[in-house]
Amino acid sequence: MPTTTFRTFARSFGSKIEKPVRTHLVNVYACLTVSMIAAAIGAYVHLFTNFLSAGLFTTLGATGLLLALMYTQDNGKNRSLRISYLVGFTFFTGLGIGPVLEYVIHVDPSIIPTAFLASTLVFTSFSLSAIFAERGKWLYLGGTLMSLLSVLMCLSLANLFLGSELIFKSYLYLGLALMSGFVLYDTQLIMEKRRAGDKDFIAHSVDLFVDFIGIFRRLLIILAQKEQGSKKRKD
Repeated sequence: MPTTTFRTFARSFGSKIEKPVRTHLVNVYACLTVSMIAAAIGAYVHLFTNFLSAGLFTTLGATGLLLALMYTQDNGKNRSLRISYLVGFTFFTGLGIGPVLEYVIHVDPSIIPTAFLASTLVFTSFSLSAIFAERGKWLYLGGTLMSLLSVLMCLSLANLFLGSELIFKSYLYLGLALMSGFVLYDTQLIMEKRRAGDKDFIAHSVDLFVDFIGIFRRLLIILAQKEQGSKKRKD
């Protein structure tokens, strides 16, 4: 049964998506996999070593490497350099998640694999939905997502002064929905960019990496808060 399902999926993928786009998506997801490994190493370094930890330096490092990646145009000969920028950016991003992971470990370490599996399921489901949807179906979400992103930023700024738990929860759940929507939008946008001749799979993988990390980070906090609430009720 699993073999039959995989063959059906492969046949559908091959017939629905043209070969250049298929190849591009494979490269994008390969870069995404490398990015996730680098981020995991970064998180490990923060949690279990004294070598580096999250802070201003890591934020500046991630920002600098991302800018270096974006401003170094792909010419077909500098991909190793650009992949090194990508790995550096995702490594520092993983370091930046370290404090959240420390908080979650303090609450319940089992939340981390649960959140990761849930994030993977959400990301995979939405990404596949975008791949097999009608061409351009989800691109109309762009304006709505950007508007919601502005609302999210306003909520974040407002809560710096108000310290409202309700606003914070709204920020988390709205952010989770927003990042899930971005998976749909970014996946189809990447496909359309390739059809338009943009072959920069390294830069395209960054969009999906940011989406995944956004989902993962929010699920970590949501699950940790629920676990804390459950413990308080028991006490």
